[in-house]
Amino acid sequence: MTQPKINKPNIKKLASRRKTISISQEQLTKLNLLNSESSLPLIITPNVEELSLVNWAKSQKEFIENKLLQHGGILFRNFKVNDISEFADFIKTIAGDLLQYSYRSTPRTQVSGNIYTSTEYPATQSIPLHNEMSYSRNYPQKIAFYCLQKAQQGGETPIADSRKVFQHVSNQTKDLFIQKKVMYVRNYGNNLDLTWQNVFQTTEKIEVENYCNRAGIDFEWKDEDSLQTRQICSAVVEHPQTGEAVWFNQAHLFHISNLDSNVRESLFKNYKESELPRNAYYGDGSPIEAAVLAEIREVYQQESIIFPWQEGDILLLDNILAAHGRKPFTGSRKVVVGMA
Repeated sequence: MTQPKINKPNIKKLASRRKTISISQEQLTKLNLLNSESSLPLIITPNVEELSLVNWAKSQKEFIENKLLQHGGILFRNFKVNDISEFADFIKTIAGDLLQYSYRSTPRTQVSGNIYTSTEYPATQSIPLHNEMSYSRNYPQKIAFYCLQKAQQGGETPIADSRKVFQHVSNQTKDLFIQKKVMYVRNYGNNLDLTWQNVFQTTEKIEVENYCNRAGIDFEWKDEDSLQTRQICSAVVEHPQTGEAVWFNQAHLFHISNLDSNVRESLFKNYKESELPRNAYYGDGSPIEAAVLAEIREVYQQESIIFPWQEGDILLLDNILAAHGRKPFTGSRKVVVGMA
């Protein structure tokens, strides 16, 4: 009996018919906004499980940079980030080497390398919106926050578009600050604020003096262990890439009026104004009017954008285009920070 002839499939032809499946940028991630009224922050989430943020970012540097310039801040949510080391790698991928937190204004603890805790003020206190280190002429271009543990209640990191803050501050106030700038006065050694050793990260006075000379900071040793510094900085700057004008100073935060009234009263009972731990003036040394400071704080309040943290979130901000702060909280909260 003759066996029927069976045609075997041509493996080469089958292979040639297979199509390579490529996943586009649009398919791999999803872009959203918190609400239609604000472009800050852009929220990027993965469409596939276990997508490594570091690996994805390596191939999307230009995309991330463009979106950051457009929106001022990006919230990366539900990506795979294993630990603080990967958080640091992400910042390096996007922005280059991490910066050391020197010429400090708030207490922080170094966690690993140049990754630090967020400001360690008491949980009951709010931290006003501000651009990081805008009290200095040397400041980071980018700042990133990584939520390891969200607070039981509160503890959000409010953000604000510094372009809109500039737009909504009155022309009279803008003109004053553009013309006069801001003078930041700090006194170290009175056990009320950070020590100069902590601020400058050294125990050698000559290193402090060298830093101040390089940075354009006037300094005066008041006695063996007391130091006063003064520096005049711009209140408004232009973004180096977009050319946009932004409100960029900490006059409202450094000014003595930022403190609780009971704390202010206690300080004035025991110290002269020139001896206060920190204060802000116009660049010519004249006092900043209470009404002007109230206006600035009101604008920040109006522009404040608040979202609840989720553990694993990473918030990347262009430090010139976006300000940040902190809400009071209850329970444990762990958010770490890196700057570049």
